[in-house]
Amino acid sequence: MVRMSAPELIRIVSRSSPMALAQVERVRTELAALHPGIRTEVVPVTTSGDRWMGDLAKLGGKGAFTKEVDAALLAGEADLAVHCVKDVPADRPLPAGTTFAAFLKRDDIRDALIHPGGLTLDELPAGTRIGTSSVRRIAQLAASHPELECVPMRGNAGRRMEKLAAGDADALLLAVSGLERIDRMDVVTEVLSVETMCPPIGAGILALQCREDDTRTIDAVSGLGDPEAWREATAERMFLHVLQGHCNSPIAGYARCERGGELSLRARVFTPDGKTVLNAHEWAGPLDPATLGTSVAVTLLRQGARELIDSIAH
Repeated sequence: MVRMSAPELIRIVSRSSPMALAQVERVRTELAALHPGIRTEVVPVTTSGDRWMGDLAKLGGKGAFTKEVDAALLAGEADLAVHCVKDVPADRPLPAGTTFAAFLKRDDIRDALIHPGGLTLDELPAGTRIGTSSVRRIAQLAASHPELECVPMRGNAGRRMEKLAAGDADALLLAVSGLERIDRMDVVTEVLSVETMCPPIGAGILALQCREDDTRTIDAVSGLGDPEAWREATAERMFLHVLQGHCNSPIAGYARCERGGELSLRARVFTPDGKTVLNAHEWAGPLDPATLGTSVAVTLLRQGARELIDSIAH
């Protein structure tokens, strides 16, 4: 097989938020180390999800953050897109003509509490207002800390911290990986365990998306991929795909490659009020990652996950 020469320039399309641009910088740095001869440039877009501050479901859910990025890729205005896997809808396939070329080494999957007074989650007094619009966080807090109040809050991490300072909420929950990317771990009061706050599907993984027929770019960036992140993301996304969860369904879970290479997947589905929690945890054994994801989804469907998800308006 004749190897094609590497492209001289790779144009990377990205949301224009500080977080998204920080993610692109990571890719540019890793790519420069792997292929010093390749130049990169950033093509920024503002997505409808970034512009809209209301309920995401009214915009069509998670795809609100990826639609414009996908369009730039498919139109040939860019060669590579960098996505947080948790923002890429799994209930439908990737846009026709595109593919994931690599999943980068996974970052921290946990959530962090930010409280100006330095209190931990268990120390927060009744009535404390937590700023979050995540149905996953709201359901889990309702189950574990029903005395706390969640107030809707969207926007990038920096914007949310401004709203916290302005008194719109008393505390925030944000992803550790995002705070690390924008170098703001200094504000964190407590990093919550995955037992306390189960992460979203795809947490902490960046995916590189290319056009399917662009073999030069795919070849150039596939070396950035991490095999464990690929296995974990594949299991998690297949789980979500089989479950057909929508953006208003409180679904959480994570796959983990253990040291011996054994893969497991833990997943939960909640009612929005946190009063019902369906739980599953399975090991892959001889199963491939996608089959593990399917198996865990089927286990939760047997427990009534379909009825639970369908009963939530979206």
